[in-house]
Amino acid sequence: MSFTPANGTAATELVGASWRKSSYSNSQGNCVEFAALPDGSVAVRNSRDPQGPALIYTRAEISALLAGAKDGEFDDLS
Repeated sequence: MSFTPANGTAATELVGASWRKSSYSNSQGNCVEFAALPDGSVAVRNSRDPQGPALIYTRAEISALLAGAKDGEFDDLS
């Protein structure tokens, strides 16, 4: 990747990104996918729009999100 990705970068422009989603995702495609990027950041995209925009987060931001999810901080959103 010869550029620094930013929020809204088309997921298709993230060359070499290996997208993955949770095994808890349902068969209806209602899930998000994550990809580690070469610069150390993490991209997130909507699985229903794989060519659409990606959101780019730092590892620290993803760590905070995952810690909050594990602690149940977002349980009221489901």
